[in-house]
Amino acid sequence: MIIGKKIRLKPTKEQEMLFWKSAGVARWSYNYFIATQNETYQSYLDNNKTGKKFIGDGEVRKYINNVLKPTTHAWLKEVGSNVMKQGVKDAKDAYTKYFKKLADKPKFKSKHKSTPSFYVNYESLKRIDGFHFRGEKIGIVETSEMLPKVKDKYSNPHIKYDGKYWCLYFSIEIEEETYQLTNISLGIDVGIKDLAICSNGETYKNINKGKEVKRLEKKLKRELRSFSRMKENNMINKIYYKSGDKKGRLKSFEYIRPLRECKNYQKQLKVVQGIYRRLTNIPNNHLHQTSSEIVKTKPFRIVMETLNIKGIMKNKHLSKAIQQQKLYEFKRQIQYKCKKYGIEFIEVNKFFPSSKKCSCCENIKKDLKLSDRIYKCDNCGISIDRDYNASINLANYSV
Repeated sequence: MIIGKKIRLKPTKEQEMLFWKSAGVARWSYNYFIATQNETYQSYLDNNKTGKKFIGDGEVRKYINNVLKPTTHAWLKEVGSNVMKQGVKDAKDAYTKYFKKLADKPKFKSKHKSTPSFYVNYESLKRIDGFHFRGEKIGIVETSEMLPKVKDKYSNPHIKYDGKYWCLYFSIEIEEETYQLTNISLGIDVGIKDLAICSNGETYKNINKGKEVKRLEKKLKRELRSFSRMKENNMINKIYYKSGDKKGRLKSFEYIRPLRECKNYQKQLKVVQGIYRRLTNIPNNHLHQTSSEIVKTKPFRIVMETLNIKGIMKNKHLSKAIQQQKLYEFKRQIQYKCKKYGIEFIEVNKFFPSSKKCSCCENIKKDLKLSDRIYKCDNCGISIDRDYNASINLANYSV
């Protein structure tokens, strides 16, 4: 079984500077391939659809190594050669998914919006001792926790910046263990009011309704206002839209000086990034704790509904709450943890009437509304919580 690992790094100032350069090279090579591909395709259209339509990543890498690197782009030599190579490959893979209609058309990566990351050559990545490793051109880097021992190599190692720390991401293969499972079938109904309602009576709260998340959201609004004022105070030659055409919005402007030179702006940027980081980590931590607690009850199978996230997100009143819940990520974690414990995972068709079906007499209540939080059966007269009733129906589902 292959699992992913994340380990925080403790680089020196020189290593951190090299990390930023490597992330810049990775972003530049990704954007260079996209620009080259766009030019190739435009040339194909201009020549009445004759000539080359697509360009290969090998051809682009050869041109960068043989033409650009020795002359105008000598700064590419400062980082590992595989950083540029993998950046071009990632862009090529993105276009492959686009051609197969599995993803949207690749866009250029922004310096200020994209996550800084770069590839570390897995062949040169060596574990020196428990808390150090050696990477290509980056030297010996200290880690905050011990790297696991592996028989072969660390798969797909990347170094990323999460807004506060640099972390090493990689995958390793572990041996599957056997666990003694119970004879319980566990149904899980997910929702907005609570994250998960289980058929064994356990209910796991929605962490986004907690005091800490509410406090951080309130603080974020206040800091974003201050952030916006700093940007506006640094603008000159402001031209607004004409009357009757989105009046009040800026059409064009100029900055007095570059924002990267404004120290207060950069300080405020770090404050905002830190709040966003906290608002991301709190729900993610809650999802891992909840999914682990559910799987460690060791039922012989877990049953969940197929989630139509795209359909639910069309409801403007529920879209934000659904997005914060990260229901797809919760299901993904349950799936891979079930595989680790040897638990059977069943995904029920989205048309299965788990909420409308009575868990006692199996009568289907067709006029059930979303506002009905208590399920009252017209046949047997049972009164039960709607979500708990759905989880029992999922637990009793037969393939």
